[in-house]
Amino acid sequence: MKQIWKKRAVAAAVLVFVGAAVYLNWRYSDHVSDASKVLGQSTLVNAQQDGAAQTGTDDYFATARLSRKQARDSAISMLQEAEADENAEQSVLNEASETLQVLAAYTVAEAQIESLVTAKGYADCVTFMGADSVSVVVSDADGLDATDVARIKDIVINETSYTAEQIKIMEAN
Repeated sequence: MKQIWKKRAVAAAVLVFVGAAVYLNWRYSDHVSDASKVLGQSTLVNAQQDGAAQTGTDDYFATARLSRKQARDSAISMLQEAEADENAEQSVLNEASETLQVLAAYTVAEAQIESLVTAKGYADCVTFMGADSVSVVVSDADGLDATDVARIKDIVINETSYTAEQIKIMEAN
C-alpha cells in the first residue's frame, strides 16, 4: 500500500512540475519587456544581418524559445524517469506516457504556428501552449491591429483545438 502512494506521489509531482513549467513560460512571455538585460546572456548574431547584433526584441524570442525548451526537456526527463521505474504502477506509466505525448504535440504545434505566423510576413513569433490556453507573442514592425490578431488567431485555431477565447495574442515590445 505504501508503494502505491509513493508511485502516485511521484506521478503527481511530475504533473505539477510540468504544469508549473508551462505556467512559468507563459508568465515569462507576459512580463519580459527587455530580454537584452538578462544577466549572463551573450549577444546573439543573425547571419542575414551581416553579423550585426540583433535587437532586444529578437533576443527576447531566442531567450523565450530557449527557456521553453529547457523547461520541456526537464519535464520530459522526469516523465521518462517515471516511465523507466520498473516498480511503477500501470496507471502511473499510462499517465506519464500520456503527458509525454501531450508535450510532444505541444512542441510540434508551437513550431507549426510559429512557422505559419512568420510565413505571413511577421518579423518573429513564439508560442506557449498549455492545457487551457495558448499565448502567441509576435513581433511586427508596423504593430498589430485587429486584422493581424484575427489572422494569427485563425492560424492557431486551424492548427490546434483551442477556441478563440483561449488564444492570447501579444505584441513584443
